[in-house]
Amino acid sequence: MTDKEKKHSELRLDLVSKDWVVIATSRARGKRPFEERRIPLDDSLEKCPFETMAKQESPTLAYLHGEQVMLPQSGSSPKDWTTISIPNKYPAFFPQKALKTKLVGPYSVMQGVGYHEVIVTRHHRKEIPDLPLPLVKELFDLYQKRYLEVMNVELINHIAIFKNKGFYAGASLFHPHSQLIANPVLDPDLRRSLNGSASYYAEHATCAHCVMLEWDLKDKKRVVFENERMAVICPFAPRGIFEMRIIPKEHSAYFEWITEEEKVALAEAFQVALRKLKKAMRDPDYNYFLHTAPADRQKYDHYHWHWEILPKTMNWGGFEVGTGIQISTIAPEEAAGILRKS
Repeated sequence: MTDKEKKHSELRLDLVSKDWVVIATSRARGKRPFEERRIPLDDSLEKCPFETMAKQESPTLAYLHGEQVMLPQSGSSPKDWTTISIPNKYPAFFPQKALKTKLVGPYSVMQGVGYHEVIVTRHHRKEIPDLPLPLVKELFDLYQKRYLEVMNVELINHIAIFKNKGFYAGASLFHPHSQLIANPVLDPDLRRSLNGSASYYAEHATCAHCVMLEWDLKDKKRVVFENERMAVICPFAPRGIFEMRIIPKEHSAYFEWITEEEKVALAEAFQVALRKLKKAMRDPDYNYFLHTAPADRQKYDHYHWHWEILPKTMNWGGFEVGTGIQISTIAPEEAAGILRKS
């Protein structure tokens, strides 16, 4: 990008969400936005609830170095594990046998039926960039297996898997963990993404994500990393600076049907992406989350599953909040270049 080009902002349209975002590199002044002061979480072992797993709720699934662990019949936690899923102590959704709905005046109300679990990795201080690759792959083993188990529950239509890393990303505990929430309704972000994919497919008879991926792999400017099966891309129309998407090169709508070979490739791509992010942005707070076709027993062949990584780099101002249009002070081409070199 030339100096002349940098002086002009751009409106960029995302093919799937149909959201416009603003690339305005001229607004970046002085210190990079990702160098702001951060609030650390309490990292003491003594106060960490995951260091005394026996005091937690009965686990739903556990692994030990790549092998599934038989859970004790008593419902207590196994003595040895490397990745484990437990019910959230303060859940947003609760398992129920029936779904109750009602009207409150003109408003529809639905009972908060579902599952809310915490997925914990064993080491208190090691995040994905620091773990051996087999343990990163094990994390995706657990994600997939737990997804397959929960999706067959009759009332479940959507399963969200996500991670909040750091205070500004919404984490309240230091120990590395992610979460799974399953419920009857689709979140607005995924619904909008599904609608955009369906609309693009109806008009062009092809997958919008496949089109974007093909262009990015050819153009190379926004590619952070790729292996045989996965690509890490800074999207053309990002929702924030240094946003990355990890997407399979082969079209697939459903994450839960990922193969063993794809999980190994996904683990590598995820680890590389987060290592580069950690180095380039000095270990920022971030969220990552899964976008995949819902578990509502409908067909979504037009969709393309992927993971999104969104670093927490700045607070929204009035324009962003009022309009929903993002202003990014670093172009994704520049962000990808910084990440590739990190």
